[in-house]
Amino acid sequence: MDIQSILIAAGSMGGLGLLFAVILAIANKKLHVEEDPRVTEIMDVIPNANCGGCGYPGCSAFADGVVKGEAPVNGCPVGGADVAELVAKIMGVEVNVAEKEVAQCQCQGGMEEIAYQGEYQGAQSCIAATLVSGGKKLCEFGCLGLGDCAAACQFGAIIISENRLPVIDPEKCVACGECVNVCPRDIMEMHPLSHRTKVLCKNHDIGRYATKVCTKACIACGACERKCPFDAIHVIDNLAVIDYEKCKHCGLCATVCPTKAIEHKKKPRKPKPIPEKEAEE
Repeated sequence: MDIQSILIAAGSMGGLGLLFAVILAIANKKLHVEEDPRVTEIMDVIPNANCGGCGYPGCSAFADGVVKGEAPVNGCPVGGADVAELVAKIMGVEVNVAEKEVAQCQCQGGMEEIAYQGEYQGAQSCIAATLVSGGKKLCEFGCLGLGDCAAACQFGAIIISENRLPVIDPEKCVACGECVNVCPRDIMEMHPLSHRTKVLCKNHDIGRYATKVCTKACIACGACERKCPFDAIHVIDNLAVIDYEKCKHCGLCATVCPTKAIEHKKKPRKPKPIPEKEAEE
């Protein structure tokens, strides 16, 4: 190959490269989409946990959704009320801060309350146990107690007790919903703090069978339904279900439940103000 052929080939390649560069530059200019600066501002104030609790695959997608009007300004569960106010200020709107929600294990069937079906020797995972044999506990509706929820919680809000049940720290829980997503038994639920009365059971078996597998199981006796003066609780498919639109959290249903499957927490009392004279002393 002579020198002239080499120069022609090199020139051709260089010309093509220059042509493509010009085309790409024009395309970049024509197709470039300016990002709303508010997206960056929102990214600067949200925690950037990328937990997915807002319903978006990541924090940047959430910020973009807020700017486009597709996501609520108070949609970040990790940031809570403080971050919601900052995002609302960036967007120039007012925010209605939603009531804080906390994860709740809807089962009280620990190792002390539950009947066993044998030893489980497989992987220590609720999902794995579900696929193999259902784990060690006999109740097919109850918590497996192997800790998938605790492992999924990136905020350290869940620990597994010695009784093999999840214990949630309400101060650390940000209601991201990861524990709900990974639980194969649908035992984990999100509840507002105002839900002080809860049915902590998911067993839909007939009463005489339910009591054979767990001492804390709902036996569908209907005592709670008959006792409620607000028509707020009914036995549906062998399980007591609370209608929170009607429930006044009086706790009467919990007092008559023979297996204590219903939990009622009293409303926290506000501390009495200290008289000025005592405060000065």
